[in-house]
Amino acid sequence: MRPSAEERRVDVREWLGRVRISGFVVIMLGLVVLGTFVLVPTVGTYMDQRQQIQALRSAVQLSKSEVADLQTQRDRWSDPAYIRTQARERLGYTFPGEVVYLIDNDLPASATPQEQDDVSGDVGQTRTDWMAQLVRSVTSSGAAQVAVPDITIGVPDPTPAPDAPAG
Repeated sequence: MRPSAEERRVDVREWLGRVRISGFVVIMLGLVVLGTFVLVPTVGTYMDQRQQIQALRSAVQLSKSEVADLQTQRDRWSDPAYIRTQARERLGYTFPGEVVYLIDNDLPASATPQEQDDVSGDVGQTRTDWMAQLVRSVTSSGAAQVAVPDITIGVPDPTPAPDAPAG
């Protein structure tokens, strides 16, 4: 047999009556809630700062690698042999008495583009009366309706005039 709703309420009341909350427990719960309110923003700020530090560290590492690349390039440009090589390759400079040979087709046979066949063997011609289309286009463009914008910004709305008294 099931207990009635009234008996269940009595059981809950008895249970709540047996629970005793001391002042110490209330103070401790209050301190825990207060500590949570104090620490949550601080933890959020800490996490944001850690992300910023990590982003800045990666930016510094990238900058260091770029500086190392630029120093290597600077060292190369301080070498006279490298400068001569770049002048020959990029600008086509030569020393007096040297002969320059330019090779146009230096690609291997496998890299040269193959001849393509025609897309279609039958070339068809469409019959159009271009003169009639031109005349139709010119006449229809002149007869087109122009949309007038209904913009009344800054213009007061018309108000009906009051009826004049019959005299």
